[in-house]
Amino acid sequence: MRTPLTGFHKASIVGGLLLVAAFCAGRQVGLSADPPATVVKANASETQPVETRTYRNQLTPLEDPQPLLADYPEYVEPVIESRRFEAPILIDEPGADLSVRAWRFSYNARGIVEVPNRIRAERTAVIMVHPWGIDDGQGWKTPEPAGVADFCTVEKNELAGRHTAEVVNPLLKRLRDRVNLVLYSMRGGEHPAHTPVYRSIRHRPTAQEHAAGMVALRKILKDFDYSGQPLPAEIAISSDHVFKDYFQQFPGIDAAAKYNHEGFWDLPIPICSAVDVDLDDVVYYDNDGYPGLRDFLKAQGVQHVILTGYATDMCFCSTTAGYENLSRDFNVFLVGDATLATFPANNTPRYATNAHISYASLNQFITQCSWIQLDEK
Repeated sequence: MRTPLTGFHKASIVGGLLLVAAFCAGRQVGLSADPPATVVKANASETQPVETRTYRNQLTPLEDPQPLLADYPEYVEPVIESRRFEAPILIDEPGADLSVRAWRFSYNARGIVEVPNRIRAERTAVIMVHPWGIDDGQGWKTPEPAGVADFCTVEKNELAGRHTAEVVNPLLKRLRDRVNLVLYSMRGGEHPAHTPVYRSIRHRPTAQEHAAGMVALRKILKDFDYSGQPLPAEIAISSDHVFKDYFQQFPGIDAAAKYNHEGFWDLPIPICSAVDVDLDDVVYYDNDGYPGLRDFLKAQGVQHVILTGYATDMCFCSTTAGYENLSRDFNVFLVGDATLATFPANNTPRYATNAHISYASLNQFITQCSWIQLDEK
């Protein structure tokens, strides 16, 4: 459950709310088979003839394999399937210096298929989807007494921050010096307060600009009034639509001004403080659209994407830098333990993340942090 609506989400607006799901702008939580939120036309390269080769799809059964995604069980429930196979190497680039083993599930194959890959780091981007800095000391915080944002409670937001610090940030630090670039996608458009703080496709701030900009950005965030209305004490219920009336007046999630205070979603969202952002890292704003992101990455020579971030069931799949878009134009590896799904009605994201990553594996390749290995120089 994440954010308010942007132009890149397809969900309906219920009862005039700014969003239905506070995590990813109106997308309902669930294992849906929805099409990508942004309809993107094929680019010129997709219409040009390309060289093809024959891949030997030989599946060799694996004997007694260890569970997948088992390195961080407090965040992701390990994946256990009775039948697993290994296939031949799929990508084997000349000059490769980065190994990325990955897996996908096939009902037709009756199991999980694991595939080794050898790619060039200089042709690879690491992207982190929506690393929102909320309830992390920078000033942007969950409105009280009933406001919602990001993972929608202070406790859930703090858990996501720990996951970023323990899992995602170490991966970014390990890969940053060798890959083409590290990029963060953020909701909405570029706020004037963002410009001196983060590199974008329009501006690269100096260290001095960054330092001064962070002070100004945090002041804006800390000066905001994070108070909202309390929960309704009384609800008007009709005799013929009891449940409908009840949920319309007391929904499971309402991130509009009633509970979040007017202007909350207009604030300049910072990158999570658990991420050690480098001045060369790029922030791409959802409102700039997927075609712009695609063209920017291709202009940098990117062919492969290692995808991390939040939330597995929403922004990670269906926002501008989600895999539904990126997989049209790049070889995308979803890092299954470097993402978290929303987890309403639970105190852990492990089961929801397992379910949504497993569903994604029908049409995407899944990897994990320990399977992403750079060659020694």
